Amino acid sequence: MDQDQDHDRTTSNRQILSPADPTLIGMFGGVSVRIQKDRLRAGGLGSVQQAVLYLNQDFQALRDDCLQSGSLFEDSLFPAEPTSLGFKELGPLTAKTRGVEWKRPTELTEDPQFIVGGATRTDICQGALGDCWLLAAIGSLTLNQRLLHRVVPHGQSFNQQYAGIFHFQFWQFGEWVDVVIDDRLPVKDGELMFVHSAEGSEFWSALLEKAYAKLCGSYEALSGGSTTEGFEDFTGGVSEMYELKKAPRDLHRIIMKALERGSLLGCSIDITSAFDMEAVTFKKLVKGHAYSVTGLRQVEYRGQRERLIRIRNPWGQVEWTGAWSDSSSEWNAIDAAEKDEMLCKMEDGEFWMSFQEFLRQFSRLEICNLTPDALSQDTTSFWSTVTFEGGWRKGSTAGGCRNHPNTFWINPQYKISLLEEDDDPEDDEAACSLLVALMQKDRRRFRRHGQDMHTIGFAIYEIPDEYRARPSLHLKKDFFLRHSSCARSESFINLREVSTRLRLPPGEYLVVPSTFEPSQEADFVLRVFTEKQSETKEMDDDVEGTFEQEEEITESDIDDSFRSMFAQLSGDDMEIDVRELRTILNRVVSKHRDLQTDGFSLESCRAMVGLMDKDGSARLGLLEFQILWNKIRKWLGIFREFDLDKSGCMSSYEMRLALENGGESF
Repeated sequence: MDQDQDHDRTTSNRQILSPADPTLIGMFGGVSVRIQKDRLRAGGLGSVQQAVLYLNQDFQALRDDCLQSGSLFEDSLFPAEPTSLGFKELGPLTAKTRGVEWKRPTELTEDPQFIVGGATRTDICQGALGDCWLLAAIGSLTLNQRLLHRVVPHGQSFNQQYAGIFHFQFWQFGEWVDVVIDDRLPVKDGELMFVHSAEGSEFWSALLEKAYAKLCGSYEALSGGSTTEGFEDFTGGVSEMYELKKAPRDLHRIIMKALERGSLLGCSIDITSAFDMEAVTFKKLVKGHAYSVTGLRQVEYRGQRERLIRIRNPWGQVEWTGAWSDSSSEWNAIDAAEKDEMLCKMEDGEFWMSFQEFLRQFSRLEICNLTPDALSQDTTSFWSTVTFEGGWRKGSTAGGCRNHPNTFWINPQYKISLLEEDDDPEDDEAACSLLVALMQKDRRRFRRHGQDMHTIGFAIYEIPDEYRARPSLHLKKDFFLRHSSCARSESFINLREVSTRLRLPPGEYLVVPSTFEPSQEADFVLRVFTEKQSETKEMDDDVEGTFEQEEEITESDIDDSFRSMFAQLSGDDMEIDVRELRTILNRVVSKHRDLQTDGFSLESCRAMVGLMDKDGSARLGLLEFQILWNKIRKWLGIFREFDLDKSGCMSSYEMRLALENGGESF
């Protein structure tokens, strides 16, 4: 087990950008609900063209009602009340929320505009909320107008058909949702508390932030996160991450291709302690803060080609002051027309720096590829995509990582059949490219209840030939004790999503997603992207016991000691009724200290009598009681064998083992 152990990495080790928090949106419970949902999806529900109506609010119908009645929309599902602001630092009666008013843009300025001259990066200035990760993602979104208008639908304004209602669309765990809000925004001391535009009269970014806050449960729930989270929720894309201290040699080419494809890019500087959070370096870079990457360019500088990268601080101010900053002397040594084109001497938070300096100063680059095929750097082939929805449930499917061999096997399992190797392998060995991305659902909504992201990851196992004959077999404990993983997520970490890009030989593989610790409950989405043809399947065999035919016994097979005991228990009528059976069984189990039980109920004893009663007397005779007694002894033995933690009661996964292995004993 030592060579196959997992290690967790918390957000403090792998830099997340501020604290954060959100409530459960209902989990789809029954099988019938899941079938219904699958049918709707098959019909296109949840696609970009047919987004799911969040909380069943229909923007068009609500706006029409307001226009007809001449009233402005007030959203009762995300009210203009303290609970919508937050629950801790932004909770009711806290200093930060004291004096907050909710005002519509029409009350804040004479001529409010939704978007002025197109949405641009300078429309997004951070307020009193630690959601720079989100704003960096929004800033990158403005570079791709087609994507922006998927999130910010056309036809919204404060002039035509204004009714105090707006809507935005986000990708959430495999489907697009349409979120409706009213335009009452939190204001303190006459200023918007949170996101605002540099223009002052432009409100699309503030309303977008409100819609995302509604989706996550509150404004405070947005505090702290990874830029990739915002990237993915604006695009439905898949993210990759690069540690810049170990950057690939062709990273500049990867960035250029990503920018050309309209991918979203973010970068940040790690902090080494809590004191570093949002600390400003002497050259005005902010630690523990999310920036967006907005451009890459080569210029002729003193006879050589100099590679420059453009970065934006979502604060809208505090810019890099080193080489190639707005006022630096380097600009005087390049072509004047090129300088004028590239340089804008505004304190808008955007700046250039040399690419080599970028690699030295920043810690991490995050890229969200808009389509899976964008992951392949040189090929135009499309990646095949499959999405699974699953969940971890305590005592059932929440087994924890491989450090917990007794329970690891109960985690959900998914089979990938890699059928074709890549067309242009990077080395002589045939291999298949794939990306595995595991995302936990709705965790921001739990923050209101003191919970946050679980530490998650996954392991991948090659399926040996002897297991391929049973295509849906859920592999058991013994398999994982005898086999090591062939690949895994880089680490277990408390992020919303963990993803790893891999190259494996053609064959069949098992993906096992898990939390780091057992018994932690959550829903998840597992996405698998393969470059070539593949097949995928959820692995789950039916849980059933094999009840073999019992050996027939007759009264002549019953020994004298049992006859004597039965005579004492049954009394003069030589039969045992339901109440007598209950007394006998409860007396027996009370002597077994290793059993946790309140005893047998009359109902369970009535069921046993009904099962054994062959002559319809509602009582057990000698032979009937002997058969029941034999069964009870066998069941007790099975219980003790599979009560693995010796708790005196049986969890659902111990019950599963007992049923699967106890067939011969039943």
